[in-house]
Amino acid sequence: MHELPFDTVLIANRGEIAVRIIKTLRKLGLRSAIVHHDIDARTLAVSMADAAIAIDGPTPIAAYLDIPQIIAAARQASAGALHPGYGFLSENAKFARAVTSAGITFIGPSPENIELMGDKIRARNFVQQHGFPVVPCAIEEDDPTTFVRRARAMGSPLLVKPSVSGGGKGMQIVRDVGVLEDAIAQARSEAQRYFGDGRLYVERHIENPRHIEVQVLGDAFGNVAHLFERECSIQRRFQKVIEEAPASGLSSELRQRICDTAVGIARAANYHSAGTVEFLLGGGEFHFLEMNTRLQVEHPVTEMITGVDLVAEQIHIAAGRPLGLAQSDVVPSGHAIEARLCAEAPERGYAPTTGKVLVLDYPGGEGIRIDSGLSRGQKITTAFDPLLAKIIVHAPSRIETAQKAHRAMRDLVLLGCTTNASFLARILADDGFLHGQIHTGYLEEHPHIAAGDPRADLSAFLAAGALLTGPVRESADAVSELHAALGSWRN
Repeated sequence: MHELPFDTVLIANRGEIAVRIIKTLRKLGLRSAIVHHDIDARTLAVSMADAAIAIDGPTPIAAYLDIPQIIAAARQASAGALHPGYGFLSENAKFARAVTSAGITFIGPSPENIELMGDKIRARNFVQQHGFPVVPCAIEEDDPTTFVRRARAMGSPLLVKPSVSGGGKGMQIVRDVGVLEDAIAQARSEAQRYFGDGRLYVERHIENPRHIEVQVLGDAFGNVAHLFERECSIQRRFQKVIEEAPASGLSSELRQRICDTAVGIARAANYHSAGTVEFLLGGGEFHFLEMNTRLQVEHPVTEMITGVDLVAEQIHIAAGRPLGLAQSDVVPSGHAIEARLCAEAPERGYAPTTGKVLVLDYPGGEGIRIDSGLSRGQKITTAFDPLLAKIIVHAPSRIETAQKAHRAMRDLVLLGCTTNASFLARILADDGFLHGQIHTGYLEEHPHIAAGDPRADLSAFLAAGALLTGPVRESADAVSELHAALGSWRN
């Protein structure tokens, strides 16, 4: 018996995170229902859910953002709770209120928490007022007439940031204050286009910092705990590529200060649910970056080192239960690395790619976890984010984990769509990465990693040849004439 006030949970999402949530619902004895656009009708998540409700819209993304349709789907499925996953409506306070108003439990933080932390200017001011460290900045709405002058006075380099943003969209690094006004205009245009909010602020840009974030859990009884930190410093264009836990080479004293600060911020915000407090670390000091009020893409590395099921904790907190753990219960073990497998071509500026999955063979073995919503025959389009799967590896030490993750990436076979698998393997074998000499500008400083080495493709051809037997051969024989004409494995 699950002993929760609901039996069915609607998943307002798709892909790997929907599959991930379904697995925990099964473990808890709960039924799953999922909404889906027609383009996703034959995906793994839809086939796994106990019920599937079709939604429609002018575009697939518009369907997943249609609040009235999703609320109606929850009612149709008799769902007593809704999990938003990440992206889409997961950090939309209006949606959280609509769900609650419909008598459905929202598995996430309160609308007030979402509003506070979703507005980066408001969140930044809140954190500063409570005595936690932030990067010096100039906020436009404090006094628009002096905004540019105040920003220039901080000196270069600067970072122009939208108040509402995600995925690095709208952010502009300015190393010459002479072009600051042009950068502000471009950032405002992007912020307005992507988020419908052109408010901006400018902060001192910390060159080559490390990105450290802390997983926190809070309940309605005043309990807040951290599950230690993750490092997400390997990024391209402000988007994470490789994540790991714990962070490389932090002293015990610095780790404790960062985790305590994250707990302090969550406690000050009266935060209920799973959340992530993100920091920039440079010169031995750390500063608040933002707080994400949802499950993070990279949450599996935390689960791998702590053994805590974060989705289960989210569900129990939303059901009004106290945290299922105390801080002293959280004892990290070993090291974990997550590599984001994406449909993109790093050597062509990370251009998105499309195709049909003809052969799919994931690496396996002890300490390897695959979070994926991908299946053979599935069409990969540009309608959504290019994330295809997450390969998560756990081992006793960081070096062992990186070596194991490298082997896993080399063992992965995906035919039919170009992916960044070789790029991820090159990062995991890179000397600087292995020695922990990483920061957010690492990939820009090492462009050869994205460019690749044509000689390295030989091993991929050999591996592919070895796999051309039995069922794999049958799939390969089904390759379209177009792909056959290309004459190579496109991984």
